[in-house]
Amino acid sequence: MEFSILYWIQRLRHPILDELMQAVTFLGDAGWIWILLGVVLFCGKRTRRCGAAVLLSLLIGFFVGNLMLKNLVGRSRPSWIDQSIALLIANPDDFSFPSGHTLAGFEAAVSVLLYDRRKGTAVLILAVVIGLSRLYLFVHFPSDVLAGALLGTGIAYAAHWCVEKITALVGETYGGTMD
Repeated sequence: MEFSILYWIQRLRHPILDELMQAVTFLGDAGWIWILLGVVLFCGKRTRRCGAAVLLSLLIGFFVGNLMLKNLVGRSRPSWIDQSIALLIANPDDFSFPSGHTLAGFEAAVSVLLYDRRKGTAVLILAVVIGLSRLYLFVHFPSDVLAGALLGTGIAYAAHWCVEKITALVGETYGGTMD
C-alpha cells in the first residue's frame, strides 16, 4: 500500500515541483535549518527557553531517531527497493525509518508551537512540507514520515517539560530564571 501512495505521488512530478521539493528537502538536510533556528532563539532573551527546547529536542531526536531507531529497524528505503524511479537527489545511504528530516522538523516546530502558537504554526507548515518532500523525492515511505512526525512531537513535548523544570529549578535556586 505504501508503494501505491509513492507511485501516485510520482505521477504528480513536474519540473517546478521538482525544483521546489529539492530546495525544501535541502532545508532539512542534517537539520541545519532547525539547528540555526534553535541557536537564534536561544540567543534572544525572550526566546531563550524556546531555543533551549528546540536544541534539546534535536539532540534527543538525533540519538533516538537517527542513531538508535534507524539502525534497530534497519528498513530499506523505497529508492533502494525500486531503482526504476529516477531520483532528483543523491540516494541516501542510511536506513529509512523514521524520517530524520521529518523528525527534526516536528521537534523544532512543536517546540516553537508550545511557546508561540502563531510562529509555531508557520514552522509546522515548513516541517510538514519537508516531510512531504521526502515522499515526493521517493526516499521515504509514508510510515517513515508519519513516525518521524509522531516521534518528533513526543520528543518536543518531553524537551519542553525538561526546559520548564530546569527553568523552575534555576529560578528557585538563584532567584531568577533562564530568561
